[in-house]
Amino acid sequence: KTYNGAIGIDEDGNPCGTVLEAAKRAGLKTGLVVTSRITHATPASFASHIYDRDQEDIIAEQLIGDQPLGPVVDLMLGGGLAFFWPNTTTGSSRKDSRDLIAEAKKAGYNAFTNRAGFDALGGGKSAKLPYLGLFTPGHMSYEVDRDPKVEPSLLDMTKTALETLKRATKDSKKGYFIMVEASRIDHAGHSNDLIGHLHEIIMYNEVVDYLKKWVDSNDDTVLIGTADHECAGLTVGGIVTTGEYQYNPAPLAGASHSSSYLASQWAKYNGSDPDGYLQDLFKQYGINDANSTEIAVAMAHKSSASFNDIHFGQSLTRRAMVKWATLGHTAVDVNLIGYGPNSERMAGNRDNTEVGQFITDQLELDLPTITKQLNDKKNENWLVNKVGRDKVENGVKTGVKRRALGHQHN
Repeated sequence: KTYNGAIGIDEDGNPCGTVLEAAKRAGLKTGLVVTSRITHATPASFASHIYDRDQEDIIAEQLIGDQPLGPVVDLMLGGGLAFFWPNTTTGSSRKDSRDLIAEAKKAGYNAFTNRAGFDALGGGKSAKLPYLGLFTPGHMSYEVDRDPKVEPSLLDMTKTALETLKRATKDSKKGYFIMVEASRIDHAGHSNDLIGHLHEIIMYNEVVDYLKKWVDSNDDTVLIGTADHECAGLTVGGIVTTGEYQYNPAPLAGASHSSSYLASQWAKYNGSDPDGYLQDLFKQYGINDANSTEIAVAMAHKSSASFNDIHFGQSLTRRAMVKWATLGHTAVDVNLIGYGPNSERMAGNRDNTEVGQFITDQLELDLPTITKQLNDKKNENWLVNKVGRDKVENGVKTGVKRRALGHQHN
């Protein structure tokens, strides 16, 4: 356990070895496949250590091996190019001029930034490790908005990654560890975006179905599936004025884009027929009867894509007769699925830390040794300047120097 926002560190800012790092040290091949930025909190937590999840430029450095353990991820697929581009590149989110794509190539990675580079992997059959594939400056597109000529789907990436790892370990007694995240389910929840949410979940289900078949064909492999939290508290159906439970999914079938995409299009529009254009955007979200109030609200907040992202979402929510509890996370228990050898050991209600312990036990990993190596006193400069160890005390980002409080780490 640690504090909210921490990445791979304890409450006092000390790095903790991860299952991925320990797997790499044990001789396994490793992978991260996501639809978020590769520097986002979930993938970051498997292969980096820092006091604040928002320090994504430093997380990017660590992911390509700029840390005491060196490169620990053999393949990475996702978004987040902005944190790899130097600050001289338009769209960069870095504070410095480091070109991490160039650095990754120098470190031996096959680094590519487009669909052609991904396709050159031949579905994993012609891939050589390590490789880094980033397709968008920020998060990858919602599945419903995705242009397949530009971005692979989560299923595409998962298939290619697994085939790569299987081939890379076919002559080894060691296997592989891979984390796959359908990252944008959460993002759609934050916007109360039914369409984005629906299509992300459908894609996730397709991935899980494929993974189960993969386990069936590779009986020494185990699948664990869960979430870090529930988001937004979606419920289906409710009692309306008739006194009966009702649910109206019909508008969802007519939608062709997420609320996020449509809100961004509206914010950029500068044509001569804003009313007609806005009516068309509502129709692309499955709403053929946008009323005057909904139009007026969208007009009044035209420049705010974040506002209209939620406005589109909640307009459809009313018609579909579903409810969201919040725009944030909830404390609802999440599903935990297991498939493959020994997965029955995880049946029942479990604390989140038990998932990591199960993986550790299954792969016979040694996390304490990794933790000790990360905290070695020879890494003091990295611990202070890159991890931000001295900025944390008892789970609080203090900014107070640790040594001023009398703490020593030898």
